[in-house]
This record gives sequence, C-alpha cells and structure tokens, in this order.
Amino acid sequence: MTAILAIDQGTSGTKAIVVDEEGATIAIAEETVRPAYLPGGGVEQNPHELLDSVLTAGRRAVAMAGRPVAAVALANQGETVLAWDPADGTPLTPAIVWQDSRAESVCAELAEHREDIARRTGLVLDPYFSAPKMTWLRRNLTREGVVTTTDTWLVHHLTGEFVTDAATASRSLVLDLDSASWDGHLLDLFSLGGERLPRIVAGDEVVGTTRAFGQEVPVAGLIVDQQAALVAEACLEQGTAKCTYGTGAFLLANTGLDPVRSSGGLTTSVAWQAAGQTLYCVDGQVYTVASAVRWLKDLGLLRSATDLDQSVAEDSEGVLCVPAFAGLAAPWWASEATASLTGMTLATRREHLVLAVLQGIAAQVTELIALVGRDLGRPLGRLRVDGGLTNSAALMQAQADIAQIPVDVYPNAHATPLGAAALARCALEPALGLEEAVGDWRPTTVYEPRWSADRAQEFRTVWARAAQARAAKGDHS
Repeated sequence: MTAILAIDQGTSGTKAIVVDEEGATIAIAEETVRPAYLPGGGVEQNPHELLDSVLTAGRRAVAMAGRPVAAVALANQGETVLAWDPADGTPLTPAIVWQDSRAESVCAELAEHREDIARRTGLVLDPYFSAPKMTWLRRNLTREGVVTTTDTWLVHHLTGEFVTDAATASRSLVLDLDSASWDGHLLDLFSLGGERLPRIVAGDEVVGTTRAFGQEVPVAGLIVDQQAALVAEACLEQGTAKCTYGTGAFLLANTGLDPVRSSGGLTTSVAWQAAGQTLYCVDGQVYTVASAVRWLKDLGLLRSATDLDQSVAEDSEGVLCVPAFAGLAAPWWASEATASLTGMTLATRREHLVLAVLQGIAAQVTELIALVGRDLGRPLGRLRVDGGLTNSAALMQAQADIAQIPVDVYPNAHATPLGAAALARCALEPALGLEEAVGDWRPTTVYEPRWSADRAQEFRTVWARAAQARAAKGDHS
C-alpha cells in the first residue's frame, strides 16, 4: 500500500499533494511564490524561495497525510532557468521565468535559422523557451557554474543528481525532437556548446533518492506541468486533447509516437517518455486568461473571479474582445499585439464587456483547436479541461458554443501533480501501465454546444478578422 508525494512547482506557487494507492488525494499543502516583474520585460524568481516552497509544502503535506510516502514526484514550470554552482547547489543568478522576454534580442540574431530550428525542435524561435534565456543569462549575468532549467536544480538539491526529463528538455530549442537527445548544432548556434548538460531521463524512471520529506524514498515522475495534466486527464491516445485554464490557457493534443511538425504555428514537444516509448504532443497557448479576468476585477467590473457567472449578459450585443493583453501566441505569434474592445454603444453595460472578454478567451482557444485538428488530420471530437476558470459555466459554455464540440470538465483541481504521481507509480511498479496508473475519471460537467454551427462560424470569422488586425498592429507598433 503506497502513497506518493507529488509536487507541482509553478510560477505563482508550489502545490504538494499526497495521493494514496487508489489515486485519491489525502493531503494538500500550498506555498505562494512571488515573481518579480522588472522593466524591459524581465520576470525573475528567487531560487531560494522556490526551493523553500518545495520543501515546506512537501513536508506539510506529508505531515497532514499522517503516513510515510513511497516516492516523490516533481512537475516543473518548463522553461524557467538559472545558473548555479554544481559543487554545492548555490544559485548564482535569479531564476529567469518562462514569461521573461529579455532574450528577444537573442532570437532576433538567429532569425535566419528560424526554419532549421523549427524542423529540428518542433518549436518556434521565441524567448518563451529556455535556450534563448540561457544565452541571455550567460551574456548578461554570469559565466560561472552550470545553467539549467529549475527542475534540474531542485532535483539536485533533493537527490544530488544532475538530470532533466525528456518533456522539459524538449521545451529548450536545443533538443532534437526525433531522437529526444541534445543537438550539438543547436547548442553551438545558441553559444551553449561548452555547457555541461543534464542527463535526459524518462518520466517513469527513478532518478535518485531523497530524505527531504522523512525516510529515504525514490524520486521519480519528473515532467513539465502541462504534460503532467495531459497524463492526469487520460489523454493517452493519439488525438485526445486537454486545455488548462489558468493564468494563461494551454491546449495540448497527443500525437502518439509521431513528432508531428505543425503546419499552423503550434509547437511540438515530447509529451512524456514511459514504458520505453517517447510520445509527442502539439500545443498552443493563450497568454491571458485568468489575468484577463483579473483585469476586469481591477477595473471594478467584477467583485471577484467567483463572481463571473453573476456578471455576464446573456448576449454580448455586438461587443467583441480580442484579449491580447500580453500579445498573441499561435497562430499569430505577435508578442507586441495589444487587446481591443469593439462594437460598444451607449447601451453597452459592464455585463456585455465581461461576456465579450470570456468569448474572446474561448475564441482564441477555438483557433488552437482548429489548428490541432489540421495537424492531426481530423477535427477534435471533444475537449477535456481543467484549471480554476473551469468553474465558470459562462466561459465553458462559450467554449463549447464557439468551438462546436463538447467540453468535459476534469473533476479535480490538481491535474498536474496527479499526472506526475501516476508516472512515479509506474516507476515503482514497472508492470503497471500508465492507463492503469491514471485510472478512470468522469467529468463533473459536460457542456454541449447551444449555438448553431452557422452562428459559431459567423462569430469566429468576425473575431478572427479582429485578431488579425491586432496582430498586424503589433507588427507595426
């Protein structure tokens, strides 16, 4: 009878849960972490705060569970990097967060290699990913120590090992997607050829042991946060997809053993390595989701995020929002794009604006759904969803209406650590399949489309035209 401690180290906090052998959560502890937002696009975190949050949340969760755990799993932010001393683990720089855009200059220098980089890695040349940040850090902060993503540093503190998982490595711009190994040519391109790189491990691999949370136990189940949620929501077969609605929205679709290169501006990554196989996924992002809701609250249009469904109109009455408050990602990749609200009259009320923002979020996700369908060779039949904003019936209904597919709401608020826990369980029990480790789940709510196909298509056409206008304005700003 084994319980597993699964830790989700995220941008704004660290969540630790203890999961029993049936997959039920028996303890939860959370610690807040606070990124610093700097002039010029910088976003940094204090590495000591990250480590302290992992240790504190993990120890609190184990104490609350009142029983020992058999393994520790860790999900990570994916593209956040730092330099550190491998001799004693001392951080030499702040952690440069995935949202940090200061490596834009590095990407601009490599623009002529954009197509080759995309072909080798499945990614778009963008400061969102970790290698440009590593190059920027080396140029501007320190040449000392090693430079890695935060998972490698955290695991080193827990176990003494120097590793990263294949999914995290695939978010770097220096991993060959087909072989899931470091690419020497790309490392040289980013001036990282001389760097010491962590060993790439599978998600169901025991990478070492730790005493950080009590008795000595294995550490396994290493994976990026969004791919962990893909596991938890049982998107284990080619053609299944999930979207997480958090600070941003993250849509991932399993492409099976085929590392599909997107034809529509999505990115392709390793979904996970397990049972001796490498599975892949395509993904797209919407940069502002909960942050757009927070903007509504800051303007006084909402009392709180939980007030959303009491603050929306039945119809937007022609008000249209492109919520590009932090730019537009796929398929536009217009980081300088700004948001717009159009179609307002003297009859427009706050509830029309709130609904327009929610519909704008759903419309961006719908564009990603369409691109995923194109890359898979067939449209998505339904969408599995998780994250805090799935509590908004107005947003979920807008998603079903505009995308014209059913939306299944995942019944647990902890998809990311549950996915990491499932992989760790496979590491402890090699005969256990990932499907069995994940288990069955039923959606708490299923939202079926209420709009007609014609109405949805008309809305999408008008909205896409407005989004393209924002993208073009961003190009020329």
